[in-house]
Amino acid sequence: MSRTLLVALPESDVVAKCNSAKVNVSAIEPLSSGGTRLVCASVSGAEQMRKSFKKHLINGEVTRQKHRPTTPLW
Repeated sequence: MSRTLLVALPESDVVAKCNSAKVNVSAIEPLSSGGTRLVCASVSGAEQMRKSFKKHLINGEVTRQKHRPTTPLW
């Protein structure tokens, strides 16, 4: 089972819901196509949040933002 969830909600709402459920977040990032990519720290936490975000989950491919610079820093 994957720890990654794609949620059609703003990042602040996702973080608030994870905090209220006491689920640890490993990584979180906004998606350029709208929504949030959430990586939970554990599989059980991801499963709990999957049930919580059931109506807001995004299925299929999404476009992520680039994190690395396109040119070297040195």
